[in-house]
Amino acid sequence: MELESKLNEAEKEYIEGAPTRGKRCPSEWIPRPPEKFCLTGHRAPVTRVIFHPVFSLMVSASEDATLKVWDFETGEYERTLKGHTDSIQDIAFDATGKLLVSCSADMSIKLWDFQQSYDCIRTMLGHDHNVSSVSFMPAGDFVISSSRDKTIKMWEVSTGYCVKTYTGHRDWVRMVRSSPDGTLLASCSNDQTVRIWVVSSKECRNELRAHEHVVECISWAPDSSVNAINEAAGVDNKKGAHMGPFLASGSRDKTIRIWDVGAGIALFVLTAHDNWVRGVVFHPGGKFLVSASDDKTLRVWDLRNKRCMKTLEAHKHFCTSLDFHKLHPYVISGSVDQTVKVWECR
Repeated sequence: MELESKLNEAEKEYIEGAPTRGKRCPSEWIPRPPEKFCLTGHRAPVTRVIFHPVFSLMVSASEDATLKVWDFETGEYERTLKGHTDSIQDIAFDATGKLLVSCSADMSIKLWDFQQSYDCIRTMLGHDHNVSSVSFMPAGDFVISSSRDKTIKMWEVSTGYCVKTYTGHRDWVRMVRSSPDGTLLASCSNDQTVRIWVVSSKECRNELRAHEHVVECISWAPDSSVNAINEAAGVDNKKGAHMGPFLASGSRDKTIRIWDVGAGIALFVLTAHDNWVRGVVFHPGGKFLVSASDDKTLRVWDLRNKRCMKTLEAHKHFCTSLDFHKLHPYVISGSVDQTVKVWECR
């Protein structure tokens, strides 16, 4: 019988495509010190780090107005992309990884061919101030951006035209992200709110208020985290379960809040950081959240128990950004100390 259960376990592992590390299954892996690589080359603070969706590559953006491409498995530097004339604020890949989009304090948004030439193939202008955030809509046909000009804009990738503008925030819009199904946008702002927008109608469906300072970052929760979030929110029976979708937000008030976007309510708050929260990402397995902060740490949160279960003393200066790979056991972080670090999960 024991052998049979061992075989079942082995078969399950095979199907899930990952060996066990010790006794933990992949959904339990979290980043652990020390870092695997510390990558240097930027000449100013690193503002954003992201993984390529297909290859073992990652990209970092910096206040030095450059993008750098690295191999996160070997730690090798690959190339630098130049074109912006001021600090690059955000970067994102489309789902295929063939296109990269970047935005900058130079008020421009640039599309880069990430398949062959690595050239800038389009520059989109229309914001009246620093463009602080950019990302692709799930289908990859549109890009969304947010700016210090208080607006959110949607751009058609094929033409570079601005097709929609979303207005309502009363101050700098720090970040905008599409829901996984592409029907909603979430944005956060210096006006201390998170707003939820209906993509098609441009209507602001919800204004989420609970933070007491600038809201720096947001992240949509994956479906895999629904159970953990409901447990944390104290829902015992299935009848009362929150349907979501769910969103995490990080703020200069040093807290992370988890929201039920459908109901328009804050479910719970995560506190432990000693300074501004600059980045939040969900673990692909859904049980954890990882955050980056100006207290120079990365923190791993056990959502179910609403507690910080691990603190990584990550950088010598503020941690500005992080990303969690969807398929491979890696986390990356960027900092004002001008370095990018690669962390292995186990």
